[in-house]
Amino acid sequence: MDVYTSEKMRNAMQLLGSGVDTEEMAHEGEKAGRFGDGSAVVIAACIEVHRHLGPGLLESAYERCLCHELSLRGLSFERQRPLPLIYKGVHLECGYRLDIVVGGSLLVEVKAVERLLPVHEAQVLTYLRLTKLPAALIVNFNVAVLRHGLRRLTYNPNYPFPPSRLHVV
Repeated sequence: MDVYTSEKMRNAMQLLGSGVDTEEMAHEGEKAGRFGDGSAVVIAACIEVHRHLGPGLLESAYERCLCHELSLRGLSFERQRPLPLIYKGVHLECGYRLDIVVGGSLLVEVKAVERLLPVHEAQVLTYLRLTKLPAALIVNFNVAVLRHGLRRLTYNPNYPFPPSRLHVV
Protein backbone atom coordinates (compact mmCIF):
# COMPACT_ATOMS: atom_id res chain seq x y z
CA MET A 1 0.00 0.00 0.00
CA ASP A 2 1.44 3.36 -0.99
CA VAL A 3 1.41 5.90 1.83
CA TYR A 4 1.20 9.52 0.78
CA THR A 5 3.38 11.67 2.97
CA SER A 6 3.26 15.44 3.10
CA GLU A 7 6.45 15.56 1.03
CA LYS A 8 4.96 13.35 -1.69
CA MET A 9 1.84 15.53 -1.72
CA ARG A 10 3.92 18.72 -2.08
CA ASN A 11 5.87 17.18 -4.97
CA ALA A 12 2.62 16.18 -6.68
CA MET A 13 1.23 19.68 -6.18
CA GLN A 14 4.31 21.25 -7.77
CA LEU A 15 3.68 19.16 -10.86
CA LEU A 16 0.12 20.51 -11.02
CA GLY A 17 1.34 24.11 -11.22
CA SER A 18 -0.06 27.31 -9.80
CA GLY A 19 -3.63 27.93 -8.69
CA VAL A 20 -3.71 24.89 -6.40
CA ASP A 21 -3.95 25.33 -2.63
CA THR A 22 -1.19 22.87 -1.77
CA GLU A 23 -1.61 23.20 2.00
CA GLU A 24 -5.31 22.33 1.82
CA MET A 25 -4.69 19.40 -0.55
CA ALA A 26 -1.91 18.02 1.67
CA HIS A 27 -4.23 18.26 4.69
CA GLU A 28 -7.03 16.44 2.83
CA GLY A 29 -4.58 13.73 1.73
CA GLU A 30 -3.48 13.16 5.32
CA LYS A 31 -7.12 12.91 6.46
CA ALA A 32 -7.84 10.28 3.81
CA GLY A 33 -5.27 7.94 5.34
CA ARG A 34 -6.00 8.75 8.97
CA PHE A 35 -7.02 5.20 9.89
CA GLY A 36 -3.94 3.03 10.26
CA ASP A 37 -5.94 -0.20 10.03
CA GLY A 38 -6.37 -0.41 6.25
CA SER A 39 -9.95 0.85 6.28
CA ALA A 40 -9.33 3.14 3.30
CA VAL A 41 -8.12 0.28 1.09
CA VAL A 42 -11.04 -1.93 2.12
CA ILE A 43 -13.52 0.88 1.48
CA ALA A 44 -12.00 1.35 -1.99
CA ALA A 45 -12.51 -2.38 -2.64
CA CYS A 46 -16.14 -2.10 -1.46
CA ILE A 47 -16.72 0.85 -3.78
CA GLU A 48 -15.33 -1.15 -6.69
CA VAL A 49 -17.68 -4.07 -5.95
CA HIS A 50 -20.66 -1.74 -5.60
CA ARG A 51 -19.74 0.09 -8.81
CA HIS A 52 -19.85 -3.19 -10.74
CA LEU A 53 -22.85 -4.83 -9.07
CA GLY A 54 -25.03 -2.03 -7.71
CA PRO A 55 -27.70 -2.65 -5.05
CA GLY A 56 -30.22 -5.49 -4.94
CA LEU A 57 -28.23 -8.71 -4.51
CA LEU A 58 -27.85 -11.02 -1.52
CA GLU A 59 -25.20 -10.43 1.14
CA SER A 60 -23.45 -13.66 0.16
CA ALA A 61 -22.88 -12.39 -3.40
CA TYR A 62 -21.36 -9.13 -2.19
CA GLU A 63 -19.23 -10.99 0.35
CA ARG A 64 -17.77 -13.32 -2.27
CA CYS A 65 -17.12 -10.47 -4.71
CA LEU A 66 -15.52 -8.37 -1.99
CA CYS A 67 -13.22 -11.27 -1.07
CA HIS A 68 -12.22 -11.56 -4.72
CA GLU A 69 -11.51 -7.82 -4.84
CA LEU A 70 -9.45 -8.00 -1.63
CA SER A 71 -7.44 -10.84 -3.20
CA LEU A 72 -6.83 -8.77 -6.33
CA ARG A 73 -5.48 -6.00 -4.08
CA GLY A 74 -3.14 -8.41 -2.30
CA LEU A 75 -4.81 -8.12 1.10
CA SER A 76 -4.84 -11.00 3.55
CA PHE A 77 -8.24 -11.87 4.99
CA GLU A 78 -10.33 -14.61 6.56
CA ARG A 79 -13.85 -15.28 5.35
CA GLN A 80 -16.57 -16.61 7.69
CA ARG A 81 -14.26 -16.86 10.70
CA PRO A 82 -16.02 -18.81 13.50
CA LEU A 83 -16.78 -16.82 16.64
CA PRO A 84 -17.08 -19.06 19.69
CA LEU A 85 -18.92 -17.79 22.74
CA ILE A 86 -17.55 -18.37 26.22
CA TYR A 87 -20.17 -18.15 28.95
CA LYS A 88 -19.10 -18.65 32.58
CA GLY A 89 -16.09 -20.65 31.46
CA VAL A 90 -18.09 -22.89 29.10
CA HIS A 91 -17.03 -22.83 25.47
CA LEU A 92 -20.22 -22.69 23.34
CA GLU A 93 -20.30 -23.12 19.59
CA CYS A 94 -23.38 -21.10 18.67
CA GLY A 95 -22.76 -20.75 14.95
CA TYR A 96 -21.67 -17.11 15.00
CA ARG A 97 -19.38 -16.17 12.13
CA LEU A 98 -17.52 -13.01 11.25
CA ASP A 99 -18.08 -12.12 7.58
CA ILE A 100 -14.53 -10.97 6.76
CA VAL A 101 -11.50 -10.15 8.91
CA VAL A 102 -8.87 -8.19 6.96
CA GLY A 103 -5.26 -8.29 8.06
CA GLY A 104 -6.19 -9.84 11.37
CA SER A 105 -7.36 -6.47 12.69
CA LEU A 106 -10.34 -5.12 10.72
CA LEU A 107 -13.77 -6.74 10.81
CA VAL A 108 -15.94 -6.19 7.73
CA GLU A 109 -19.64 -6.94 8.26
CA VAL A 110 -21.46 -7.15 4.92
CA LYS A 111 -25.12 -6.15 4.78
CA ALA A 112 -27.74 -5.87 2.04
CA VAL A 113 -30.62 -4.27 3.92
CA GLU A 114 -33.01 -1.39 3.34
CA ARG A 115 -31.12 0.69 5.91
CA LEU A 116 -28.66 0.17 8.73
CA LEU A 117 -30.30 0.01 12.15
CA PRO A 118 -28.94 0.36 15.69
CA VAL A 119 -29.16 -3.43 16.05
CA HIS A 120 -26.56 -3.79 13.27
CA GLU A 121 -24.17 -1.52 15.16
CA ALA A 122 -24.87 -3.40 18.42
CA GLN A 123 -24.09 -6.71 16.68
CA VAL A 124 -20.76 -5.45 15.36
CA LEU A 125 -19.80 -3.79 18.65
CA THR A 126 -20.45 -7.10 20.39
CA TYR A 127 -18.28 -8.90 17.81
CA LEU A 128 -15.50 -6.37 18.47
CA ARG A 129 -15.81 -6.89 22.23
CA LEU A 130 -15.72 -10.68 21.92
CA THR A 131 -12.81 -10.77 19.46
CA LYS A 132 -10.85 -7.77 20.83
CA LEU A 133 -10.44 -6.56 17.24
CA PRO A 134 -9.82 -2.79 17.23
CA ALA A 135 -12.11 -1.68 14.37
CA ALA A 136 -14.92 -2.70 12.06
CA LEU A 137 -16.68 -1.57 8.93
CA ILE A 138 -20.37 -2.19 8.40
CA VAL A 139 -20.98 -2.09 4.65
CA ASN A 140 -24.57 -1.99 3.39
CA PHE A 141 -24.45 -2.65 -0.35
CA ASN A 142 -28.21 -2.09 -0.78
CA VAL A 143 -27.85 1.68 -1.29
CA ALA A 144 -27.63 3.88 -4.37
CA VAL A 145 -24.37 5.51 -3.21
CA LEU A 146 -22.11 3.30 -1.10
CA ARG A 147 -20.89 6.07 1.22
CA HIS A 148 -24.45 6.19 2.62
CA GLY A 149 -24.13 2.54 3.62
CA LEU A 150 -20.77 2.72 5.41
CA ARG A 151 -20.15 2.82 9.16
CA ARG A 152 -16.77 2.51 10.85
CA LEU A 153 -16.82 1.42 14.49
CA THR A 154 -14.02 1.05 17.01
CA TYR A 155 -13.86 -0.92 20.24
CA ASN A 156 -13.17 0.91 23.48
CA PRO A 157 -12.63 -1.58 26.34
CA ASN A 158 -13.25 1.18 28.91
CA TYR A 159 -16.66 1.91 27.38
CA PRO A 160 -17.79 -1.24 25.56
CA PHE A 161 -21.45 -0.34 25.15
CA PRO A 162 -22.59 3.02 23.72
CA PRO A 163 -25.54 4.69 25.43
CA SER A 164 -28.98 3.78 24.23
CA ARG A 165 -30.77 6.20 21.95
CA LEU A 166 -34.10 5.20 23.45
CA HIS A 167 -35.89 7.48 25.82
CA VAL A 168 -36.40 5.76 29.17
CA VAL A 169 -39.42 6.92 31.19
